[in-house]
Amino acid sequence: MNHELLIKTEVDGAEEYAGLLRQVIPAALDAQGVEVPCEVDVLFTDDAGIHAINLEQREVDRPTDVLSFPMFDLRPGENPTEEDADPGTGLVPLGDMVLSLERAKAQGEEFGHGTRREVAYLAVHSVLHLLGYDHMDEGPMKAQMREREEAILGQLGIGREI
Repeated sequence: MNHELLIKTEVDGAEEYAGLLRQVIPAALDAQGVEVPCEVDVLFTDDAGIHAINLEQREVDRPTDVLSFPMFDLRPGENPTEEDADPGTGLVPLGDMVLSLERAKAQGEEFGHGTRREVAYLAVHSVLHLLGYDHMDEGPMKAQMREREEAILGQLGIGREI
């Protein structure tokens, strides 16, 4: 599937992770059974940048690791269709993700699996949000989301040691 990723960065060092995202995001979409070409916009920023976006868009006054802004109101297991595609591009504008590289580095170190694995995990996590998954409670939806994240990363051979 020819998905289009528009990757922008506000921070130094993010370029080395762009290739990883070009592998991980399409793989996550394919693993979820998305059968139409999608466009995903990605912004690498730092904690201050994501904090500002979190405050402006969600009225949450703190930084976070990743934000997802889906274009559609999907439910888990429901995928966009050809009817959702932009007639000009033929691509489904799935949504935006904002990733704090600063937070990914800190969490990768904290969890002991490194920045590459954390960036990959956050990208998969965000794709699932764009596809309607949520984890606002500690119940079955969160468990379902975590199961899908690990399955997708496993298919990519991205374990905790990366």
